[in-house]
Amino acid sequence: MKSEIYKINNNVERIKQGRSTLFLDGREFKLVTTKLKKDSYNIYYPYKDSEKVMLYTGKTPKIKLFKIYTVDKLRHQDILGSLFALNIDSCYFGDIVLYEGYFYVYIALELADFIKDNLTIIGKSKAFLEEVPLSLLQNYERKYEEHEIITSSLRIDTIVSNIINSSRKIAIDRINNKEVIVNYEVVNKNSYILKENDVFSIRKHGKYKFIGIVKSTKKDNYIVKYLKYI
Repeated sequence: MKSEIYKINNNVERIKQGRSTLFLDGREFKLVTTKLKKDSYNIYYPYKDSEKVMLYTGKTPKIKLFKIYTVDKLRHQDILGSLFALNIDSCYFGDIVLYEGYFYVYIALELADFIKDNLTIIGKSKAFLEEVPLSLLQNYERKYEEHEIITSSLRIDTIVSNIINSSRKIAIDRINNKEVIVNYEVVNKNSYILKENDVFSIRKHGKYKFIGIVKSTKKDNYIVKYLKYI
């Protein structure tokens, strides 16, 4: 908790000093902006619908974009785990993007060289990072798989059990084990009701966006739509 408070306050101070913040996820963005005047900052999106953004006051933030090469096929979670294994905070890297068969990662300038030189193993594969122009992904639009399910409730435990095709008890166990995150926060209550555009993830199953109810059925169930991040 103390480290999170420090991170939020540090980013607030960076703006007050005329510097840009580091990368902020949705939750951090809300916490930082509540401490700032609305007209005191601009928002920098590395690409059209990027999830992690930066705030700035003057010049556009300086970041780098790296293309990741490995022999073996990669997964988003493999890259994320390897970045954390370097003992760096998530604020130093932005979205991890899959584009035309390759993964790309945005890195804050402060640690760009360090990450390029040290991210040499991802999973069990040797990795090589090549810097590419930011313009390469400026028009990139995230892709999703669209799904619809029939559910008796919009509770997070019920939705999770439907998605992973398990019992509700197993879904509750997942939640209790802190394996489910909604809007960048660990879910504390299995009774949480999902709302339109909530972003949630289930460990080892992926990341999703909840769209909402499509229609009700004759048996008082719901047909709901969600998107799975590719």
